Formats: sequence, structure tokens, C-alpha cells
Amino acid sequence: MDMNHTAWKEDAIKLTMDLSITTKTIIRFLQMFMTETLAKRIVSMILVAVGYKDDRVAEETGLSKRSIWAIRKTLSGGDIDSLLEVGSGSGRPVKLKDLESAVVEEVERNNYHTRQQIADMILEKFGIAVSVSTVGRLLKKTVSGG
Repeated sequence: MDMNHTAWKEDAIKLTMDLSITTKTIIRFLQMFMTETLAKRIVSMILVAVGYKDDRVAEETGLSKRSIWAIRKTLSGGDIDSLLEVGSGSGRPVKLKDLESAVVEEVERNNYHTRQQIADMILEKFGIAVSVSTVGRLLKKTVSGG
């Protein structure tokens, strides 16, 4: 291996490390003004625009390869505004959303000893079947105040 090849390889390694450090620094900076997801999306848009491959952009930003592919597709279509909007997740809806306070009041008024007893009460009084894990999340949420 000649000296030029070794120097080029060292430069490439340094550039790779510099990109990782720079990317993470920029994302942290942007998070002062926006959500983490939006900060990562903006950095991804820049990396895609300057020619980085999807795998590398995903590695640098922490977004999934599928997200990077969607960003690339949206950029090629010219709809940049939609990339700057962060919608709510597409997860499963919360079963007890409108009943949380009523369930908590019922738990506070009566003597329930287990999560299973609370789950049974919710089914009996509110007609909603929930798991003991759901009861645990509800209790944790109400205890932490969030």
C-alpha cells in the first residue's frame, strides 16, 4: 500500500468521525428549538440532499432506514413542508382515555388490592376489558401526575 492510499484512508476515517460528531452536535442544537424527531428529520434532509446513502443517514441520525427512504421520496416530490410537520404517532388508541379520572376515583373510594381486581372492576363498571399491564400504566401515570 502506498503512502497516498494510507493518507486517503486516514482522511476518510477522520471525515467519518467528524460527520458523526457534527451530526450529533447539530441535532442537539436544533433540539433547543424543536422536537428531537424534527431535528433528526432536518439533518436527514440535508444529508440526503448532499448525496449520502440511506444506510449512512439512518446510522448518523438514528432514524430508521424506512424513514430515510420516505424523506428521500418526499424530497424528490418537492413537498418539503410535509417533512417539517410532526404528526401524532399511529399507535393503538388508549382504551381508558376518557375514563381515567373516573377509574382513579373508583380505585380511591374502594379497597382494591391487586391490578387484576382493578381490571375486573373496570370491566364490570365501565364495560372495557383491560390487561393488568394497562392498569399498571394507569396507576403509574396517576401516581407520577402525568
